[in-house]
Amino acid sequence: MGLNVKPLSDRVVIEPVAAENKTASGIIIPETAKEKPQRGKVVAVGKGTKDHEMTVKEGDMVLYGKYAGTELKLEGTDYLIMREDDILAIV
Repeated sequence: MGLNVKPLSDRVVIEPVAAENKTASGIIIPETAKEKPQRGKVVAVGKGTKDHEMTVKEGDMVLYGKYAGTELKLEGTDYLIMREDDILAIV
């Protein structure tokens, strides 16, 4: 099932990866203490601009800033839409 959103210009749509429920040592993290995810999967990429060629592609796992992008909900799934410049790294 494909996403029916095509980002414009140098924007990308990212599906955040859910935050961990346990620490490495096995401690369960309550919902109130969880941080916003900073990692996600690119699900749609714009065409870029004449001055900016897109680096990321669909399917890439990326790291982004904690408060980067605009949240949107489509068909019951949460997504972020942001400029490619807000992406920190491809994992």
